[in-house]
Amino acid sequence: MKKNILILLFLVVAIFLFFYFDINKLLTFQNLKSQQAYLTSLYESNKIQTIVGFFIIYVLIAALSLPGAAIVTVAAGAIFGLFTGTLIVSFASSLGATIAFLASRRFFREPVEARFKNKLDAINQGIEKEGALYLFTLRLIPALPFFVINLAMGLTSLKTFTFYWVSQIGMLAATVIFVNAGTQLASLDSLSGILSPKIIFSFVLLGIFPIIAKKIISTLKGRAVLKKYKKPKKFDFNVVAIGAGAGGLVTSYIASAVKAKVALIEKHKMGGDCLNFGCVPSKAIIKSSKILSYMKRSKEFGIRSVECEFEFSDIMDRVHRVISKVEPHDSVERYSKLGVECIMGEAKILSPYEIEVNGKVITTQNIVIATGAAPFVPPIKGIENSGYLTSDTIWNLRELPKKMVVLGGGPIGSELAQAFSRLGSKVTQVERGARIIGREDPEVSEFVTKKFEKDGIEILTKHSAVEFIQEDGKKYVVCEHEGQRKKVEYDQVLIAVGRAARSDSPGIKELGIKLTKRKTIEVNEFLQTNFPNIYACGDIVGPYQFTHTAAHQAWYAAVNALFGRFRKFKVDYRVVPWCTYTDPEIARVGLNETEAKEKGIPYEKSVFQLEELDRAICEEEDNGFIQVLTKPGKDKILGVTIVGLHAGDYIAEYVTAMKYNLGLSKILGTIHIYPTLSEANKYVAGEWKRANQPTKVLKWLEKFHTWTRG
Repeated sequence: MKKNILILLFLVVAIFLFFYFDINKLLTFQNLKSQQAYLTSLYESNKIQTIVGFFIIYVLIAALSLPGAAIVTVAAGAIFGLFTGTLIVSFASSLGATIAFLASRRFFREPVEARFKNKLDAINQGIEKEGALYLFTLRLIPALPFFVINLAMGLTSLKTFTFYWVSQIGMLAATVIFVNAGTQLASLDSLSGILSPKIIFSFVLLGIFPIIAKKIISTLKGRAVLKKYKKPKKFDFNVVAIGAGAGGLVTSYIASAVKAKVALIEKHKMGGDCLNFGCVPSKAIIKSSKILSYMKRSKEFGIRSVECEFEFSDIMDRVHRVISKVEPHDSVERYSKLGVECIMGEAKILSPYEIEVNGKVITTQNIVIATGAAPFVPPIKGIENSGYLTSDTIWNLRELPKKMVVLGGGPIGSELAQAFSRLGSKVTQVERGARIIGREDPEVSEFVTKKFEKDGIEILTKHSAVEFIQEDGKKYVVCEHEGQRKKVEYDQVLIAVGRAARSDSPGIKELGIKLTKRKTIEVNEFLQTNFPNIYACGDIVGPYQFTHTAAHQAWYAAVNALFGRFRKFKVDYRVVPWCTYTDPEIARVGLNETEAKEKGIPYEKSVFQLEELDRAICEEEDNGFIQVLTKPGKDKILGVTIVGLHAGDYIAEYVTAMKYNLGLSKILGTIHIYPTLSEANKYVAGEWKRANQPTKVLKWLEKFHTWTRG
């Protein structure tokens, strides 16, 4: 710390002395011309000393970001000539710039990062990918102050050596022009003669060149990849989508809407996981279980008692009936009418242009891979003989498990644990982490945990399943907690510890489509793989495993595949909402408090408790809350978490607000129907308004009103 203070003090003193002694007056064009003869003779008589002295002076000027670098560069040409002058200035300017870069990093990076961490994180991601190219482009345009670039780059994660060598090369063109101007000093009247509009325009073109070159290189790389494969003279389709989940369905819909010829290949069921194994069946069983929970709560609604009889098989019949009712929305018949050629069978990618399905090879200009994800089954000892269920197979149950273990405390595990508990199973939920619903704030997890315990669920957090065993005809999962082992008996066990991308689909590995460390398909911001005409979207890509984000990505994949030669669109992930359909529901968009603290983002929190909301009271659902994070002192929304009845529905107002930069003041000024749950949105905006009242103005208003009363 003391060392930092001393260095900073030295820099401040050096800059102060520079201006105090008016040294900048010496670094003028007129002074240089008048001293040219003296400086030249000094170099002739003491070459090495002059070069060393000049080098040190130049490094100091660049390191301290002092004015006069342009004049000193011209002086190098006047004193040393073109070759020697360029050599000296090139190394001195790069060294000085690097010192300024390091100083900025040492003294300013931490405080700037603390205040703007979220923005810097986004910038640093770009710097990691294309930092050298970005810096090189800036260095080629001398109209941009180089000292500003030095200081700004110091705030990023750019490596020091990369900064140095890119600066060395990038500043060379401008250095040569200024040094060369110095060799013609006698014929110059001012610095403006060096950087004429024509030269500045040339530099701007030079600066744009790397961007154009990058696109050209990208195109050439793409062609080089495709060159290995024979391109058909004619294609059967413009686009072929593999996988008929949300990603493939939307891709096909968009392509057919713009009159492209499109094929959709599905090896199992139209509608994908969401319709057949995920969103639809889970929400159906959640509704049935909620009806039972209301019956148990009948006294709360003024009904003394309710008798209820049901067969679990009837509830599962209803689940499949709901699936059947939704099926037409995603059916072969519907999409065929839209102009999509639906093919049932397993697709194998043979080349960037060819796909084999049902023994037939079809050709296509573009491919969109949307094969989704499957439940991840961890390699736990004895799991093969445990008779485990996943979110794919649980819908085949016909008998209600008396004792059920759910491994996993995420959204899928939590939703189904609560549903089966309400249906009458004795449910034990095992979570390796410290709490269930771990990606939400601790108070959200605590709120849901209490609700689950009230529903009779036994929650074992910080427990890891290590083995499945059978003893005396009974099945157990053995869990480890703080070195101690605990046996939990079960009739059925649900594995819900996450989902893994289906990146092992035929042809992906064989063709050489690149994967990430998480085994998802690696794509760029346009959803292109390393093959320029092969795109991917949905769970196979991530980073979000939601039906709505798969559909969102599919629009970009379809449009970029069909029209990318004219214009490409980067996927917009700025506002991504989601909901966990427990009771109460948990809906979120943007940051929560935990993430804001981790990222060092300052925020102001406004909370409204649903116990104060009239409609929630009428529904006997007056539990839960809305939490909104905003920029301190401003109404700009950073994130929203809602815990309560139908939270996933009325969070939509915040999604729209964040998408279109509408603050809480706009929500407060919007009429909301009474009595509705969405009124809570207005009330939390009112909480923010009260916390941000103009107190001084209100005091003067109070005095004014007192005065008007006489």
